[in-house]
Amino acid sequence: MAVISGLDTLSNPLATLTQLANSSSSLDGVPADLEASVRYAAAKLTQVAGVLLRLPQDTIAKAIVIFTRFWAGPEGGSLAIHSAKDISAASLYLAAKLSFLPTSPRSVLNVYTFLLSREASPLDFINPQPVSDKPNPETYYLSEGGYQAERLTLTKAESTILRTLAFNTHVALPHTISLTYLQTLGASSSALAKRVFEHLNGALFSPQLLYLTHQPNTLAVAAIYLAAREVGVKLVDDEWWEVFDVDREELGFLVVAMRSMESFARVEKEKWERRTVPLTVDQVQRQLEVRKQSEEGE
Repeated sequence: MAVISGLDTLSNPLATLTQLANSSSSLDGVPADLEASVRYAAAKLTQVAGVLLRLPQDTIAKAIVIFTRFWAGPEGGSLAIHSAKDISAASLYLAAKLSFLPTSPRSVLNVYTFLLSREASPLDFINPQPVSDKPNPETYYLSEGGYQAERLTLTKAESTILRTLAFNTHVALPHTISLTYLQTLGASSSALAKRVFEHLNGALFSPQLLYLTHQPNTLAVAAIYLAAREVGVKLVDDEWWEVFDVDREELGFLVVAMRSMESFARVEKEKWERRTVPLTVDQVQRQLEVRKQSEEGE
């Protein structure tokens, strides 16, 4: 990934056109729509796990960006080789380790064992059946032997992420930048700021990989532009986004992409209704076999 020079702390490594057009998963025969579904579900898994671990939102957001970067390009990770759930756990563990609030491997693995339980998980893309009021603890209990094995897997996944990203784990987020821009525009209402943050958080799950293709300042400007229209806050009449180094074409693309997140999430929910999204290598392979059999039967 190429890094834009200058103010490095406020910029991110961006994916190249080659990386966007050719992922390692696609080269291994994983269809683009399946890859997008797995990435989306695993990113949601990362978010929920971070909440249960009581990690700050910025740490969770950085974990999701690291997770997304891992799969980019032909040199990135492949769903045919690496389990999305393992990379999700390792990304969260790594992001927390790099923050002021690191968490232990045991805490991470206990939370993921619970969330990946087919009977107790509150996530519908893992447990399509309604969760009972008192799920059996045995379904999400991590034994000492299981913990040691999972800890080894977590450590290996963390090393794989670091090696794949060339140890570049820097992530600049647009949230703080957006608040500065709102103050500059004289439009720092709580309702507007809340809606801006909602769009920025939603963009973390974008199938267009917005955090890999655009710098934080452009994401902040697009979120402000869209949120202001939705909340009904009037900004300055001039083309204010140009002051923040964003052109109209880029702004338009990001606004459309952010606006489409709600429909994308709804389509994904309908697509996988009463089915489990494959988050392991074995599950992905079985899904590919099912698709192949279905195509041959037509």
